[in-house]
Amino acid sequence: MDGAAILIILAIAGVVSIFLFALKGLLDQIPDVIRSAGKARDEWRRFKQPEPPPSAEDQEPPAAA
Repeated sequence: MDGAAILIILAIAGVVSIFLFALKGLLDQIPDVIRSAGKARDEWRRFKQPEPPPSAEDQEPPAAA
């Protein structure tokens, strides 16, 4: 019976350590996900906003031939 108790304790400790390892992996990815979401939001806003037509000052004068 003592051997079974030790095996149960070791099994529980193993499951807890695997759970913590997986949780750490997920938590390490959160900053990258937030950064990517911010970039996607900025690009979406840029896509939805119409570009203003180019002004005459922005255009180069025609080259003399």
